[in-house]
Amino acid sequence: MNTITSCVHGMLRHQPFLDDALSKDLLNFSALAEHLQPEVEKILRKPVKQGSIIMALRRYSPQRNLLKNANLREMGDIVVRSGITEFTYLNSNTLLGNQAMLMNSVKDQIGVYLNYSSTYQESNILVSTDLKERVADFFKDETLVSVKSELSSITIALPKNSSKTVGLYFYIFKLLAYEGIPVFEMISTSNYFALFLEKEYINQAFLLLNEIKIS
Repeated sequence: MNTITSCVHGMLRHQPFLDDALSKDLLNFSALAEHLQPEVEKILRKPVKQGSIIMALRRYSPQRNLLKNANLREMGDIVVRSGITEFTYLNSNTLLGNQAMLMNSVKDQIGVYLNYSSTYQESNILVSTDLKERVADFFKDETLVSVKSELSSITIALPKNSSKTVGLYFYIFKLLAYEGIPVFEMISTSNYFALFLEKEYINQAFLLLNEIKIS
């Protein structure tokens, strides 16, 4: 059964920006209660007093950010690359074979960019501009879902033991969101983290991520 407290706490847990601001005591409870009141009343299907919401807010224990600035300063070099195109195809019985032929065709080339990732239903191929026609040729018989040109990437060397660092990606994405920078694609490995953005956002994102390292 929903109560005012369970309703308010559930809403906050699904709004990490509010949760983060509460953990730093940056929000006025009265103003926040007024903001939440219409949604709380909608969920509970009855009028709710702001005072009851304020009491629920006072009982809420926000998640404390365990990420320390030292973790961010340990990030390595930031590398920017432009002129990237992303192709998305539906998975098929022939897709992996075509991928192998594409990778074999560039194995001796220096300076090209090629990144392949796959989910249960679709596969993405991110390539530098000079490989666009080659991808289109090798995958001409596959089902093309989408293609996006003129992307730029920012690749960051992650701190040691980044897999055990709580909130690292959240902090980066939070800052990008605050600045209104949309992320088109993201790829991460054990030691590197790459963001793919539309080219008009790349300079702003680079400056922001560089500030994180020196803050």
